Amino acid sequence: MAVAFVFPGQGSQFIGMGKDLAESYTEAKETFQEVDSTLSQNLSGMMFDGEASDLNMTENTQPALMAVSMAVINVLKKQSGLDLAKKCKFVAGHSLGEYSALCATEVSSLADTARLLRLRGSSMQAAVPVGVGAMAAILGLDFDVMVKIVEAAAQDQVCTAANDNSDGQVVISGHKEAIERAIALASEQGARKAITLPVSAPFHCELMAPAAKKMAAALAETVFSAPLVPVVVNVTADAQSDPETLKSLLIDQITGAVRWRESVLYMRNEGITDMIEIGAGKVLCGLARRIDRSIATQNVGTPADIDVLIEKLGL
Repeated sequence: MAVAFVFPGQGSQFIGMGKDLAESYTEAKETFQEVDSTLSQNLSGMMFDGEASDLNMTENTQPALMAVSMAVINVLKKQSGLDLAKKCKFVAGHSLGEYSALCATEVSSLADTARLLRLRGSSMQAAVPVGVGAMAAILGLDFDVMVKIVEAAAQDQVCTAANDNSDGQVVISGHKEAIERAIALASEQGARKAITLPVSAPFHCELMAPAAKKMAAALAETVFSAPLVPVVVNVTADAQSDPETLKSLLIDQITGAVRWRESVLYMRNEGITDMIEIGAGKVLCGLARRIDRSIATQNVGTPADIDVLIEKLGL
């Protein structure tokens, strides 16, 4: 068994996530408390019992999802003695989940990761006025087809194939009018469905350039260490271990495509047999099954899930 730990991105959040972890494990409670303290905000209270509209604000969603993932990791390390370098061949994360992956493999501290994600969320939100940009999920067409469609739809505006999630699931991003043109073209080309996403900004496209500039400045002042486990990064879909390279690719990720399908295939080709989703939800498990059903998947976000994983890994 060769294992990769993967970490979810935006869209996996829900009210109540992490609450049972905090109630069951001191390590999880302390993780949430450290994030709250770092951000000078009762983020955990919002996550456990707040309003979805508040949690869904990008600047809250990003550190919140990371906190749940790191609560699971910290419980596994303290309760079962998990040695990531011995039990895990790769880590990877979808968009903001890449920051969770870096924190899990001790590239960045929990506090620094929380601060970076708060800035990332607020910067991405501020980069484009509300209503100017849009994102849509196109189902039933492959990435290469969508690249040609968004090029045709752009017409001097920004229109990008932003997330290559799995076979037949591509997310596009850019100016609202261009996205609408791309949806129409995709429907003409036989797309099964096109869903405009309820997001507050058009992520992973050139409209995010102001956010990339702010993140570059923040990352320049953040200490990164070499990872315990190689990180399969979004923008290159291969494994990286150099701290400065990881920083540079995080900046590129703000405006670049999330090459998740290719990342999963890379890990499979490198021998990964089991993909463990660490944190809230089961989105990445579902994508992995669509990409290659030979990969065994498991999500770990509750105390019961942790017990199952401890037994599976022989911890």
